[in-house]
Amino acid sequence: MTPSPRRIIVGVSGASGAVYGARLLQALRDVPDVESHLVVSGAGWRNLRHELDMEPPEVRALADVVHELDNVGASIASGSFNAHGMVVAPCSMRTLAAIAHGLADNLLTRAADVALKERRRLVLMTRESPLHLVHLRNMTTATEMGAIVCPPMPAFYQRPTSVGEIVDHCVGRALDLLGVEHTLSPRWQGLPAEPALLKT
Repeated sequence: MTPSPRRIIVGVSGASGAVYGARLLQALRDVPDVESHLVVSGAGWRNLRHELDMEPPEVRALADVVHELDNVGASIASGSFNAHGMVVAPCSMRTLAAIAHGLADNLLTRAADVALKERRRLVLMTRESPLHLVHLRNMTTATEMGAIVCPPMPAFYQRPTSVGEIVDHCVGRALDLLGVEHTLSPRWQGLPAEPALLKT
């Protein structure tokens, strides 16, 4: 028997950082046993066009299945749909607020709500700076419900030489949280101990 694919839902909302969603879809496309399901908000489509010059057909081609934002009867709106997990990349503060308060007012936030109620992995690549108190409280609420707030923070210990390497590192961290193997960025191997730090 052929094993069922791992279904991973990718939500793209209207925060800056559309590249994270696009790169995530590209990475998932290269994983043989993963079936990607995409849902994009209206502002998400706008940012994909503005930041990446990507039109909807080009983005849709990256996913195995594409769902419309207003189709709350789609498969991913039900807990009986056997999804491995979900990531919102990027996650706007509006989308975070809707998830944190269980609004489920469109398919993206409904799918996230389903992930939480079914105790599945939900990764939120939140994008905003600086943060005010409601942002922080919504992050706390989402975390208390089981989501993982994973802002795409650059890591400079790998000495990136391009924006692409920074993006790959952030997307790789999200994939790690979903349990998806990847080669987007090298694993940290540690540094040799410094003699001065070994003195007692």
